[in-house]
Amino acid sequence: MRRAVRRPAGLRTPTALALVLAVVAGGFAAWTGWDWYDAAHDESAAYAVQRDEALAAGEQAIQNLNTLDHRRLDRGLDLWESSTTGELHDQLVSGRDEFADRVRTAKTVTTARVLSGGVTELDDRAGRARVLVALRVTVRAPGEKSVDKDSRMLGELTRTGGRWKLSALGQAPVGGTAPVG
Repeated sequence: MRRAVRRPAGLRTPTALALVLAVVAGGFAAWTGWDWYDAAHDESAAYAVQRDEALAAGEQAIQNLNTLDHRRLDRGLDLWESSTTGELHDQLVSGRDEFADRVRTAKTVTTARVLSGGVTELDDRAGRARVLVALRVTVRAPGEKSVDKDSRMLGELTRTGGRWKLSALGQAPVGGTAPVG
């Protein structure tokens, strides 16, 4: 009678281990692929991108509209116009010459720096957004000390030509105005 040849137990272990590792690697690849697909087709991710783009454009536009140097006036006013759209743009264009004369006479230099900002409203489908931006504006006039002024601005943005542009701008109300009692 012949006896069956037995393999030592040590030879089966590498094969089993390789099979387990292949199954784990395949499962990980499938999970990663699904996770990537899900993230790529997630509407909230696209919304977040639009929110971030609107905020960046709003902060930059508000900074642009609060920065102006009388020595480079045309360049600054051109930047104002390229940062805006709609009625705000029309107001800047129609009042440009009168405003330029006042700035040339005053010989002022204003420089704005964004301190913080946030999107308060976003309608991606309609292409409209609102931002609240805190900034510090430094004003320098000849023969005077520079003055820093902190302010909060509310801006409305409109997406035009694939870019967000400022379509309205105003001062944000400061807290502490509620009646006491």
